[in-house]
Amino acid sequence: MKISVVRNVLEANERIARENKRLFDQKNLLVINLMSGPGAGKTSLLERTISALKEKVRIGVIEGDIQTSKDAERIALLGVPVVQINTDGACHLDGNMIRETLPHLDLDSLELLIVENVGNLVCPAEFNVGEDYKVMLLSVTEGEDKPEKYPLMFMESKVLLINKIDLLPYLDVAVSKIKEAAKRVNPDLTIYEISCKTDEGLTDWYNWIFEKVREKRYKGS
Repeated sequence: MKISVVRNVLEANERIARENKRLFDQKNLLVINLMSGPGAGKTSLLERTISALKEKVRIGVIEGDIQTSKDAERIALLGVPVVQINTDGACHLDGNMIRETLPHLDLDSLELLIVENVGNLVCPAEFNVGEDYKVMLLSVTEGEDKPEKYPLMFMESKVLLINKIDLLPYLDVAVSKIKEAAKRVNPDLTIYEISCKTDEGLTDWYNWIFEKVREKRYKGS
């Protein structure tokens, strides 16, 4: 019975996520589901990304947190539309939560919607929200074993961003081992080594986003 209940929940979410995806496709809107564990640097990455691209791409953000609106307040200072979702204990965002926020965003005015998911290395990967791509952020401070401990996050993601590489001189961590482990889980994973502190590697990330936005526009033209 427990398995049946879980399956029913996931099936209901998939139906809503597909409806979200159809709407996003109608609007030629690229949607990225940004996932990570707590403290990996998702909001810092968002700040850098928005600052770099907002003159070229019309960006909106959905912020997911268990409590508070602090991250959304940080993003709002950059002059882009942002909606906060507080899950009140839930460890992920799901399709229905995203659907409920959409009336608060002018989707026709956007080209890129970034969903910052709740900080968690398990649940966010299990629930589609209608995104085009799942992107995972992993900080080097989390160690080399995360691809083996939390494989679903890596399996479901299109891009892995390895953050905080500026701290490598102070850690007993090898990025090469993280990449090797991640590729064993998902051989098709695109991996960028970045630092939101020094901006190292971020240009490649920005270029990837811009290319995907253009692809989405082209499909709709």
